[in-house]
Amino acid sequence: MKTQLTGIRRKTSFSPNHVETDLAILRLTADEIEKQGYSVSLIEESELENVTIESPVIFNMCQGQAAICKLQKIEPTGKLIINSPTSVLNCYRYNMVKLLPEAGVKFPASFLVDTADPQIPQEVDAFPATWVKRGDVHAVSKGDVTLAYTREEIVAILHHHQRRGIPQAVLQEHIEGDVIKFYAVHKNAFFEWYYHNKYGLNTVDGAELRRLADLSAETMGLDVYGGDAIAGPGGDLTIIDINDWPSFAAFRERASKHIAEAIIEKAIEHGKLTD
Repeated sequence: MKTQLTGIRRKTSFSPNHVETDLAILRLTADEIEKQGYSVSLIEESELENVTIESPVIFNMCQGQAAICKLQKIEPTGKLIINSPTSVLNCYRYNMVKLLPEAGVKFPASFLVDTADPQIPQEVDAFPATWVKRGDVHAVSKGDVTLAYTREEIVAILHHHQRRGIPQAVLQEHIEGDVIKFYAVHKNAFFEWYYHNKYGLNTVDGAELRRLADLSAETMGLDVYGGDAIAGPGGDLTIIDINDWPSFAAFRERASKHIAEAIIEKAIEHGKLTD
């Protein structure tokens, strides 16, 4: 058996309605890595505080700040971490809403506001509707992402976030069109997408969607990722969300092979594994 790698499961509180599917993609990826002669040890992100990881390569689905902080301390010791803790932190909305537009990715108009003293920009009044989204991680409970139509609704939702201990929220323009979900492994052949509602009124240029997805991944620093886009009239595409290591539920078996391949290739490239 060759070098051991460590895989880190996502804490269940960050996998609403996806606990089993999130765990399944990680386990399948570990199985595929072991088929190549390496060994894999799996832990849960809440265990990070109490363990010392000796493996030179870590692949992880962590999303909590405590786990990200620990991985940021581990990384400078020479570990290769996929996805990197910085890339996961980049997916926190308060970072994403700045990074993607700056990189030239078409993204909805978005404003970061404090929930304790919400100052709602005048530009929001021109939105057809406004998504109020918690400013850090993706939705982990009901109410984390809510569509509002009036300032009064927005303020009420922001106060609800504040009472729950969420200090910042994003006010995001609602974009009309078909919701597209996509899944990818960066610099790898794997890329899949589908209409969220099983059908779409607007056509999608798959090559352009992949270009935007790749640009988003490069901007965020992600290797394993997914996301959401809106396909508007004429196929106009807008990225609305990027997720670090989703469950790949509809494509799990095939995706796990590509993820394992990408991990091993990158680890060999960085001198952490031998082929």
